[in-house]
Amino acid sequence: MGVPRVSNRLARRLFLNRHALSGGAESRGTAGLATLIERLGFVQLDSIATVERAHHMILFARRPAYKPAELDHLLTEDRRLFEHWTHDAAVIPTLFYPHWQLRFARDAEALRGRWQRHGFLERTEAVLEHVRRHGPVCSADLRGDAPRKARGWWDWHPDKTALEYLWRSGDLAVKGRTGFQKYYDLAERVIPAALREQRPDPARTVDWCCSAALDRLGFATPGELAAFWATVTPAETRAWCHDQARAGELIEIEVETVDGGHRRTFARPDVMQDATDAPAPTGRLRVLSPFDPALRDRKRAERLFGFRYRIEVFTPAAKRIYGYYVFPLLEGDRLVGRIDMKAHRNEGVLRVTALWPEPAVAWGKGRQARLEAELDRVARFAGCHRVEWLEGWRRDAI
Repeated sequence: MGVPRVSNRLARRLFLNRHALSGGAESRGTAGLATLIERLGFVQLDSIATVERAHHMILFARRPAYKPAELDHLLTEDRRLFEHWTHDAAVIPTLFYPHWQLRFARDAEALRGRWQRHGFLERTEAVLEHVRRHGPVCSADLRGDAPRKARGWWDWHPDKTALEYLWRSGDLAVKGRTGFQKYYDLAERVIPAALREQRPDPARTVDWCCSAALDRLGFATPGELAAFWATVTPAETRAWCHDQARAGELIEIEVETVDGGHRRTFARPDVMQDATDAPAPTGRLRVLSPFDPALRDRKRAERLFGFRYRIEVFTPAAKRIYGYYVFPLLEGDRLVGRIDMKAHRNEGVLRVTALWPEPAVAWGKGRQARLEAELDRVARFAGCHRVEWLEGWRRDAI
């Protein structure tokens, strides 16, 4: 019997549905938002607010009625979310916290090896005692004798390094934020005891990480499963995939790429039915964050959608192809363009600098009207009351 093949059209449909970018919207309110984030697995945090911060843009793309205060409520009041790391800093359902025990242990080992020469290990007990006695602290509270501007983790004061280490290794947790400044407290004062005291066997966490990643991707290689939470190793995911395949819990499939090629991946045995049953993406044109989970794996997005995206924040201005912080545009199951824009809240204006349609995408009046309707929504979300298009905004496809 041959290996099942999933067409590019069905693969896109399944992938977008697993990323909550098709079908009906989740229920409103904080409970619905918590359900959405659990469905996604996590939402990456980022401080850049060209229009709005990445985590807010990710959620707004899926819930037009989303309000940032709802996320803050889930983090600081309901405690249904906590902050830690996947591939980067993220908000994560607190329900998953027990499986972060493996992450804490692995981060502690890795960071001791990477940071120990900076003299922070002997400061961990002192920093813990400070938090225990004085309550939540931010890194600015632990600057030492002479404040200085750090050039990176290699230039942190030992107390700041100790604070970050204690968070990454699980002794501390993020209590809340002021602006984008994290405040840390003892994990026992932030995370519910029933979850904090669970200590799953590492093998159980590896199984959970692989299974939960596959459920959120629809189909994946072992490397893609390992990268999803960035907790288990590629060797562990390879072993898991082969064990599950031998037990009949997984099958190998070939997923058609946008150029007509095929890529071998693993999936659940009912993947074809799931792809067929997945709702077609809506025709709404959406602005996606550069850190949207659907685009996080740039190579995967390129294979599935033919969309090559690289963020250029750290690229010198003269070498940028598009711009500092350019937003991809999703319409139906296609990535149809990208837009450079910025919210000028003091003026109440969302200012569009440039729009690039993708090659072979006709940008007619209908599509422009759909974009303008979406930008009106984005402007209101960003605290602006109008959209302004700068001269020369329409660019040719690159």
